[in-house]
Amino acid sequence: MKISAILVAGGTGSRFGGAVPKQVLLLAGKPVMRHAAEALLAHVDLLQPVGDAAIIGPALEGLDYRPIVPGGAERQDSVRNGLQALAPYAPDIVLVHDAARPIIPPGTIEALLAALQTYEGAIPAVPVTDTLKRGHEGAIVETVPRGGLFRAQTPQAFRFATLARLHGEAKGMVATDDAALLEAADLPVALVAGAEQNIKITYAEDFSRVQHILGGQLIPRIGSGFDVHAMESGRPMIICGVTIPFEKGLAGHSDADVGIHALCDAIYGALAEGDIGRHFPPSEATWKDMDSARFLRHAAERIAARGGVLCNADITIICEQPKITPHATAMRTRLSELLGVTVEQISVKATTSERLGFTGRGEGIAAQASVIVMIPA
Repeated sequence: MKISAILVAGGTGSRFGGAVPKQVLLLAGKPVMRHAAEALLAHVDLLQPVGDAAIIGPALEGLDYRPIVPGGAERQDSVRNGLQALAPYAPDIVLVHDAARPIIPPGTIEALLAALQTYEGAIPAVPVTDTLKRGHEGAIVETVPRGGLFRAQTPQAFRFATLARLHGEAKGMVATDDAALLEAADLPVALVAGAEQNIKITYAEDFSRVQHILGGQLIPRIGSGFDVHAMESGRPMIICGVTIPFEKGLAGHSDADVGIHALCDAIYGALAEGDIGRHFPPSEATWKDMDSARFLRHAAERIAARGGVLCNADITIICEQPKITPHATAMRTRLSELLGVTVEQISVKATTSERLGFTGRGEGIAAQASVIVMIPA
């Protein structure tokens, strides 16, 4: 089953105010919409952003997404543009999410996908608990019964073919969310449990609320990793995702990238999810000669799936040869791309063992890594 997502970021944020669009404001160290994008990428095969590429492109730097398509005059037009861009890939499922909702609570997407086994669409929603009043010219007209009323949230999930067809037929109809199109077509839409922390940032006070939630709920977790690989002739020397010209490479089941392996272990350790061997056993032929970038992407996805963020990573390579420092900048850049963070959050440095031990004799290379990850309490 191929799952896709449309990240709608076409709004101007006129109600929010300020010179910087709300979806790219920094929140807990990264743009608002990047929080949402990373959470979606932990579950989907295709991510289709919709909006102004010049504005939202930098916020998504390093992430795996389809080319940004422009938004439309209305939200509905933006979603339609996203559906048309995804159509050639023939996804089975599409999630539609507002870029201004940075917090996708754990379990939400899983519940939506489970509901699609029975329904054509599913949305997260929370029951209305406040007393509702209908007003006119500053006065109460009536009290509206709140029984059975819900506040709709995103991401909303649909069978792709159904939503694409309804959007194609809905020209002239203005819907404030995608579920309304299914309602108009008499197609049942499931309600799954939403969460109060799934806040759409519309006004400045909403941004403050989200800041408070993230600041109050995220706790720091420190992880450390260590890895060693022996030198071997006839193999490429790959460290931290960069191929270094050298007479030997490193021996291992995969590509033996000692730097990435140590970094993965540090991340898994911070999450208390074991080590790289647990996730990618060397006994399995699937991982033979595998590019270790695959492993690091998985570690990054695990951070996102836990609702967390990577604060920084520090990697030390221990060897006499090859020289690491000339390649450190390229290594930092590559690791930042794989992790979806800025280069400033990644440190790569090298040291020697003063010609002592197996690294001093040139028999192998060691690496150690430390990370700080913020995850929900």
